[in-house]
Amino acid sequence: MYVSSCRAVTQSAPEQGGCPHHHLPHHHRHHHSHHHPRHHAHPHHLHHQQAELRAPQVTPCLCPLFSCQWEGHLEVVVPHLRQTHRVDILQGAEIVFLATDMHLPAPADWIIMHSCLGHHFLLVLRKQERHEGHPQFFATMMLIGTPTQADCFTYRLELNRNHRRLKWEATPRSVLECVDSVITDGDCLVLNTSLAQLFSDNGSLAIGIAITATEVCSSEAEM
Repeated sequence: MYVSSCRAVTQSAPEQGGCPHHHLPHHHRHHHSHHHPRHHAHPHHLHHQQAELRAPQVTPCLCPLFSCQWEGHLEVVVPHLRQTHRVDILQGAEIVFLATDMHLPAPADWIIMHSCLGHHFLLVLRKQERHEGHPQFFATMMLIGTPTQADCFTYRLELNRNHRRLKWEATPRSVLECVDSVITDGDCLVLNTSLAQLFSDNGSLAIGIAITATEVCSSEAEM
């Protein structure tokens, strides 16, 4: 089982409205995996028009990070996250994601890529104030693929500490959908500050991640 430790990225509060296009400076995220070598890559910015030339029929999507103004198509999402934000890819059916510095003010993002079952998945943990003065944590798993492909999988997030266990199980959303929309819909694991503190250890929150293929899609693949 892989364990990944991730520091937060903080940014200015976003404008009101759904899925805004942010014009804020990049903040490089620092990842460290105890079982996976860190990949060093120079920042690389992919222009929206360049992505269109590669796959004009694909709907463009925004970078899931608050602080990033990039947008592009599915086949360049992984290179963008790895090269611009230094996001490592962890392999395996089950991993543990350790988000550090949970005390930082909102808004803040933690992110990791998870490769299994022939696809790349993206865990996004966001600290955000939906009501002024009351920050909450929102965790969701997104597939770097289409909504139809996302329907073929189920993900489970699990918090386990001090003889307490909390599980969230759902179908991942496509990265083509805006993270803000997922949070607004409530289709994610939601933790208030007191609950997050209950499961955290010295300001770090460990989230167990498991992904499985649905029986319907597994049967179709065997045919």
